[in-house]
Amino acid sequence: MGPHVVPEERLIVPTFVSGLPVHPLVVHAVVVLLPMAVVGSVLVALWPAIRARWAWPVVVLTAAAVVAIPLATSTGEGLEHNLPRTPAIATHAELGDQLLVFAAPLLVCVAALAFLDRRRRHGVAEAPTGGPGAMTASTATSGGARLVAVLVAVLTVVFAVVCAVQVFRIGDSGARAAWGDVQYAPQPRTPSLEGQQ
Repeated sequence: MGPHVVPEERLIVPTFVSGLPVHPLVVHAVVVLLPMAVVGSVLVALWPAIRARWAWPVVVLTAAAVVAIPLATSTGEGLEHNLPRTPAIATHAELGDQLLVFAAPLLVCVAALAFLDRRRRHGVAEAPTGGPGAMTASTATSGGARLVAVLVAVLTVVFAVVCAVQVFRIGDSGARAAWGDVQYAPQPRTPSLEGQQ
């Protein structure tokens, strides 16, 4: 294996299973879940009707994506230490290490939107209908809550866009690290055996 071997006990999941690297398999969870979470988060942030129904499922989806990131990073680090060091692998590893920094705040923002929406809907149902100051308190609270919801929605969209760009950059650098030296040459087509009969 060489001097780059990382002890398995330091890794979250094994690097190899039956001689096959786990990273290409685990990374697909991030590649599928995080873009779905990005689309869901943007819809929840920009469309209140979707927020009311789908905010919590999007929070769960985003949480699953965030949990998958350290698994992909861990298997990638194990694989990285078992391969010759190249600039392409170094770039891919560096970009991969940055993803959680953007995905975790996306999870916090979309969870905050879901919480604020739930609070707003339940607060409307439980708002006092009469008495001194009832109208003033509800107006003051709704104005502040509306401003917070707008700010959180803007942050959600910003983190979603950054996550989408980062997933693309990581995927591109990973493909270049794995396939960058491969030269593709078209193979001549041979006539099928059925056509010759």
